[in-house]
Amino acid sequence: MNEASQIAPPTAAAGHNRLRNPGVALEPAWFESVAVNASAVERRTASLSGRRSVKKDHQAAWLVRALTCIDLTTLAGDDTPGRVRRLCAKARRPLDDDLVAALGLADDPPTVGAVCVYPTMVEPAVRALEGSGIPVASVAAAFPAGLTPLKMRLAEIEFAVGQGADEIDIVITRAHVLNRDWNALYDEVQAMREACGSAHLKTILATGDLKTLRNVYAASMAAMQAGADFIKTSTGKEDVNATLPVSLVMLRALRDYRDLTGFEIGFKPAGGLRTAKDALTWLVLMKEELGLAWMKNDLFRIGASALLGDIERQLSHYATGRYSATYRHAMA
Repeated sequence: MNEASQIAPPTAAAGHNRLRNPGVALEPAWFESVAVNASAVERRTASLSGRRSVKKDHQAAWLVRALTCIDLTTLAGDDTPGRVRRLCAKARRPLDDDLVAALGLADDPPTVGAVCVYPTMVEPAVRALEGSGIPVASVAAAFPAGLTPLKMRLAEIEFAVGQGADEIDIVITRAHVLNRDWNALYDEVQAMREACGSAHLKTILATGDLKTLRNVYAASMAAMQAGADFIKTSTGKEDVNATLPVSLVMLRALRDYRDLTGFEIGFKPAGGLRTAKDALTWLVLMKEELGLAWMKNDLFRIGASALLGDIERQLSHYATGRYSATYRHAMA
């Protein structure tokens, strides 16, 4: 499949080849006066499916691209080192050898963008992924609520980094946004970035808790000013997780930050993306709003687990003309 071979991105390690976002001094003027027209946002996102249709070879290529952008995630209370090792095996080999060959990707088999686990599961993930080039991400900072004292949240970040995490997904204190206390939010994210050391900081805004799109834009901009390398929609634990309107507002903030500073910041939707169709829709959004650069895993990640199974099933249908049973595409 030539199209898939051409579009396949470089290895996941490329996500750590970009310059870190150094941040800037807090500038509320960049976002305090920005209004968001919710009706216009909804119209824009509702038009996505009609504006671009991805079919056949192109669809398969886009699905391979989406696969390489997945942060394959397990964040369950009963996680064990054995479960994490099995998930890492799936991350290394998300498609079986016959399907990889049928897609024309045998010379450069795709892998996922990262594996995301709790801090205590970082060490077994690092061991299981050694030599693969796949980064290990860890949620930290009292995920998902983020309501323990800052000193304890910073200590958790430092623990995860010490265990070998390449990326840290932190969650902000939502009250800072709801109270519009931008100094507190900026100082919190800046302290967490410092605790990350060389690990990349992915800042979860928990957009379902922020109430308004205007708050989403402001929180996005303040987090980037404080040094976030990625901004992420959700923990996956809120009542409302990643949505297209919220994602559009965050992407507009990314574009504005790039125009103001010259730095390109990554984006990660998480929670609720379960089907191959979802993956294609978000890729269309990334392409139309930010261009081809944001369709690669150094600037785009999808927080998911079940999504991989559906992508694998759709690619199998493309290669064979038949839908396989879902049990043939287990996560681990």
